[in-house]
Amino acid sequence: MTHETCTITYTVRPESHGDQESEKVEGERRRVIKMSELLNVESIFGEKVFTITKMKERLPKKVFQEVRRVMEQGGELSMATADVVAKAMKDWAVENGATHYTHWFQPLTGITAEKHDSFVSHPDDEGKMLMEFSGKELIKGEPDASSFPSGGLRATFEARGYTAWDITSPAFLKESGCGTILCIPTAFCSYTGEALDKKTPLLRSMEALSEQALRIVRLFGDEDATKVTASVGPEQEYFLVDKDLYMQRKDLMFAGRTLFGALPPKGQEMEDHYFGVIKERVGAYMKDLNIELWKLGVTAKTQHNEVAPAQHELAPIYETANIAVDHNQLVMETMKRVAYKHDLRCLLHEKPYKGVNGSGKHDNWSITTDTGVNLLDPGNTPNKNIRFLLILACIMKAVDTHADLLRQSASDVGNDHRLGANEAPPAIISIFLGDQLEDVVKQLVETGDAAKVKQGGKLETGVSTLPDFEKDATDRNRTSPFAFTGNKFEFRMVGSADSIASPNTTLNAIVAEAFCEAADRIEAAEDKEVAIHDLIKEYMTKHQRIVFNGNGYSDEWVAEAERRGLPNIKSMVEAASTLTTEKAVKLFEKFGIFTKVELESREEIIYETYAKTINIEALTMIDMAGKDIIPAVAAYAGDLANSILAVKEAGATAAAQVEVLNEVDGLLAEAKKALNILKEVEAKASVIEDVKAQAFYYKDTVREAMDALRAPIDELEMIVDGTIWPIPTYGDLMFEV
Repeated sequence: MTHETCTITYTVRPESHGDQESEKVEGERRRVIKMSELLNVESIFGEKVFTITKMKERLPKKVFQEVRRVMEQGGELSMATADVVAKAMKDWAVENGATHYTHWFQPLTGITAEKHDSFVSHPDDEGKMLMEFSGKELIKGEPDASSFPSGGLRATFEARGYTAWDITSPAFLKESGCGTILCIPTAFCSYTGEALDKKTPLLRSMEALSEQALRIVRLFGDEDATKVTASVGPEQEYFLVDKDLYMQRKDLMFAGRTLFGALPPKGQEMEDHYFGVIKERVGAYMKDLNIELWKLGVTAKTQHNEVAPAQHELAPIYETANIAVDHNQLVMETMKRVAYKHDLRCLLHEKPYKGVNGSGKHDNWSITTDTGVNLLDPGNTPNKNIRFLLILACIMKAVDTHADLLRQSASDVGNDHRLGANEAPPAIISIFLGDQLEDVVKQLVETGDAAKVKQGGKLETGVSTLPDFEKDATDRNRTSPFAFTGNKFEFRMVGSADSIASPNTTLNAIVAEAFCEAADRIEAAEDKEVAIHDLIKEYMTKHQRIVFNGNGYSDEWVAEAERRGLPNIKSMVEAASTLTTEKAVKLFEKFGIFTKVELESREEIIYETYAKTINIEALTMIDMAGKDIIPAVAAYAGDLANSILAVKEAGATAAAQVEVLNEVDGLLAEAKKALNILKEVEAKASVIEDVKAQAFYYKDTVREAMDALRAPIDELEMIVDGTIWPIPTYGDLMFEV
């Protein structure tokens, strides 16, 4: 679809007001309306995606049927079919301006990767250039695997890796300075077959969940469903900052967060930003962001201001977990790209500003049959919905048994700053069920039967012109890391910059295991109804400790969780080892999601990532403090000293100036001492060879030295003349958008 500009001129005529004199119209009103503003979402949605509809239009009927069969049931395309699909895909891409294609994949960096190859082939005998793309090129690529994180799976000299087309995720066009590129979603593995990406384990976990969930469905007589799919809707939080201010902050450029900064006089305490009126500049950004996402087939649904100044949120409609993961990566990429066009920068770090709300990514997870049945829908009488109660009991068991793994799946360096703060769930995993389901669980545990169920009742507004309506039986709990919200679970711990592949892989895996163990027992029982009843009671009794409906932010809950025996894993590096416990290896190997070697590699990558990230932050602090802040403060102190001399020569005491100078001088000395210590410990950290020991040294020693340097400098910011302070302040960054 093209968007041309046209001018529409019209005259506004005086309105008739009966006996009243018509208003005088001074001239004619003219408006210039750009056709791009007359947006038809239906016409642009998915225009950059090689959708099922486009396939059906462009592929021969038998070829299309084979593609659909493989997408829905698995298997491999014949090379002849792949060639036909590749040509149709290439023709569509070229018609839309594409010159290159890429196997778009998600390595263990947590972001995406792409290598562009043109459609150009060798000229024919007459020198005519041909544009070609084969089935072989569509199905398999060979990117260099040596420079991506592998956790020891690949040596530096072992370069070969493979990308394999994920037929379940549609190809799409990406427009950038490089031109238009056909992006083909792919998995990425090593020459020896180990998964080197986020997508491969996710796809494995989805198959495992489907297989085991179908066994549960069959127990209740459902023979129509052939697949159970994990559906995901990730809410994406982010900050915006002015480009010029961003470019003056080395910490934002290198680390993605502020390493220095005092709180402004006004922050989020008035709670006036949350759901507030969206500023014009931000609104223009959101509008363009939505358009770009809709073109890419991303169902961007909700936009609003979040809690902190300059913080916002975008939420899509639910999709299958695989496509939701791909789309969330596209959302993050597009957010940053569109921000450039508006002279903004998009911050996805979990805690870009100390002392204000951080950013998360609420991962809404549910499971649905291919016949359209949401298995997490309790219905109006959940106490009588035996299938739902069995599934709920299995999920309680899964989360309690593998709370450590679930915590690990949401761990990253930035999230260490966020989890447990006032706006985020604690590092302790628990399940919120709400009053209604908690009461049902309590009845089943105590008596083995839930004879009654709490109802929500009617909410009376007390205003004659407003409707009274039925309210939900359960309130929401924003402090819970894993909350049931009507027909889904909301995993609220995931960090805003993180891929949602890992948490959903883990969720799928632990629930698949619980379903498998339950199905094994019930299928072997003579009386299946009794076996289901007994298992529900057993699981809920044994694992009710994981249910907590109270305030997850409170100190009382930390003590209560410890009494219950729930793990409290406070950091990314402490969570890493949960991947390689005997329990974890048994789980993942049972369903073919990870091998032990793949798990060990990921643990090592976590340590490497943590150490490298903190190293960059420490070096950035050293650079900013040594080259910018301390020299500026020293110059300010010199000017202040000269001012004191001048005042004293005039016969005054200069007592106030002397007091300020002494305070500045003391903090300056403290900052210089802290800077020297940070240099020393950072140098020691960089030569530690054991990756685990190095990561823990960065956590326990280097970060402590970083905090010690930040403290006096943040105090100095509150004293030093604002015209002299060398970097934009929090007030500048958060309110000048």
